[in-house]
Order: sequence, then C-alpha cells, then structure tokens
Amino acid sequence: MAPTCSTEPDGSLNAAEQASLLEVVHTAIRHGVSTRTRHRPELEHLPPRLQHLAACFVTLHLHGVLRGCVGTLKARDPLALAAARAAYNAAFEDPRFSPLVERELQGLSAHVSVLSSAEPMSFVDEADLLSQLRPGIDGLILREGESSGTFLPSVWEQLPERAAFLQQLKRKAGLSANYWSNTLEVERYAAHGFGDDASHAIKGSG
Repeated sequence: MAPTCSTEPDGSLNAAEQASLLEVVHTAIRHGVSTRTRHRPELEHLPPRLQHLAACFVTLHLHGVLRGCVGTLKARDPLALAAARAAYNAAFEDPRFSPLVERELQGLSAHVSVLSSAEPMSFVDEADLLSQLRPGIDGLILREGESSGTFLPSVWEQLPERAAFLQQLKRKAGLSANYWSNTLEVERYAAHGFGDDASHAIKGSG
C-alpha cells in the first residue's frame, strides 16, 4: 500500500499512535528472534500517521545498557516500515553487538525517535557553532569529506556540555576531538522520542 502522505508526521504522535508504533517495533524484534527474517507491518491496519513518510531511530537497552541503535536520517519510507526495519537492524545488524537471542528479550526495552527534517547550520567558527547549539533539543549531523556521524538529542543526557557533545560527535565521525576546518558541515534536527516502561516491555507485549 502506498503511503498516504509524502511528508513526515507533523508534531508529536499521540499515546495511541506511540503504542501502535512500539508494537510494530516489538513484533519486528520477536519475529526476527524466531525466524531471523524481517517482519513487514501491514500499513493499512495502522493509524494513518504511521503511514506517513518519516525517518526514525530505534534504540535498544538490555537491563538498562545499550544493546543496539540504528536508524535513518532521511524520510524515505512510511514511519511504521522505517521503525520495523530500524528495530530489526538494531537487534541483529548493529556491528557493535552480536545478534540478539531469545533469552535477552526478558530484559529488553526499546526507544523510538521520530526525526524532523535536518536543516543546515551556518557558522563562522567553532565558537559560533557551539553558541547556537540547544542542549537537550538538537540532534546533530556532522560531515567532513567522506567522514560523517550523528548524535540524537537524547545523547545530551550523557554529554550535557556543548563542547563535549561536539567533540564526541567528531570522534564518532572518525575525526579528532579538536578537529576544525572551514569545510565542516553541520545539520540539526529535532526528535520526538518515546519508549517502553516497566509495564510495556518487549517480552510482555505479545
């Protein structure tokens, strides 16, 4: 079925839409554990806003420790499909971790970040860039030649200082923490995030 809209959802998803999208994520992970194949959600049975094109990331934690994080920065697929794909990739194809196994479902939780469109930032030097950053709000994409990296807005929780946030993003992109050049490109985006709590975790959501 073709998406009902060619743009990302505007504003935040309501509680029912969040629950539906989390169930898509849970199903993709459980299906992957059982079959090692991807689950494709039936879009026509989902809320209309989950059928809109949108970019998203899915972050997994096992007993509170990062277990995978994968997503896309550009809106190319319906949100539900993008979330199912990101969930599978986070569980089984994040190169930092081994593929998820069934026994890990018991302690697994998922967090979804639905992204806005990225906007280029203009700045004259690093101090100017740092002054424009909004801790807790901005997700950043940094590019220099073939090197690139991104931090979701949630990373501000671990790196609340602007300078440290930017330094670690440079390192993630394969650059030195003190790297700077006039060809550095930075874009920012917002993210609407939500996830599991103790009463709605992956193991108990079947």
